[in-house]
This record gives sequence, structure tokens and C-alpha cells, in this order.
Amino acid sequence: MTDLHTVYLALGSNLGDREANLSSAIDSIEKLIGHVVRQSAFHASEPWGFQSDNFFLNAVVACHTSLSPVALLAATQRIERSMGRTHKSEGGVYHDRIIDIDILLYDDLHIDYPFLKIPHPLMHQRDFVMTPLREAMQNDELIHN
Repeated sequence: MTDLHTVYLALGSNLGDREANLSSAIDSIEKLIGHVVRQSAFHASEPWGFQSDNFFLNAVVACHTSLSPVALLAATQRIERSMGRTHKSEGGVYHDRIIDIDILLYDDLHIDYPFLKIPHPLMHQRDFVMTPLREAMQNDELIHN
């Protein structure tokens, strides 16, 4: 039997139909990463770290996965690309995006690779991450599909 790990993923979108973008990303997470067991509500927020007239819609999902942390990162990036995201933010330069998926937590692991840091190092500075994360962690109504 494959060990399943609990991961929390933050999702954000500020271009196009933001709600549909988040819903599509969650569907793709279910197919490519693992069963989504908890989900926060969608939360609107102002852009963080850059100027834009486009507000974000954010959510956090918890899912069970058999993927390793590096394979999980590759899967989230594959989902982003499939939805039309052409490049990630680099060097602290943020921009509008159709979808952004960040790994917040992976079990109790602490990872510090140049390309992957878990827990997410900036999550505690971002209310648009922490509010839905707390909601997803406290949500006793598991999603059963």
C-alpha cells in the first residue's frame, strides 16, 4: 500500500473568471495530485507585492497524495501551465496570473531546497493565505466524492 501524505495547497487567481479558474485547478488537483479532502471558501483579496487593478480570489485545499514533495511541485506547475500560466514570479517580482498554486505544508516536513521550501516561507505574512488555511484546517466537513 502506498503511503498517503497530507498536503495543503494555496490557490490564487486574478485574471479572467477567477472562480472558474480556482474550480478548474481544484479539479486538476483531484486528478493529478490526490483526493481533495478539505477546501476553504473562496476569499477575495487585494494584490500582494505588486500593483494591479485586478483583485485576487484565493482558496486553500487539503489533499492526500502519494507524490513526493518534488513530484508534487512538478504536478502543480503542470496544472498552472495547462491553465495558461506562462511563467512564475521570479526574484520577488509578482504579476497578474490566471492561476497560482503554492505548496504550503506537506505533512510535518521541512524542506529547504533552492527551488522548493516547505513550509512556505512567506505564508505567515499573507492573510490571504492564512485565513483560508485556518478555515481548511478547521473544516470538519470533509469532502466525500
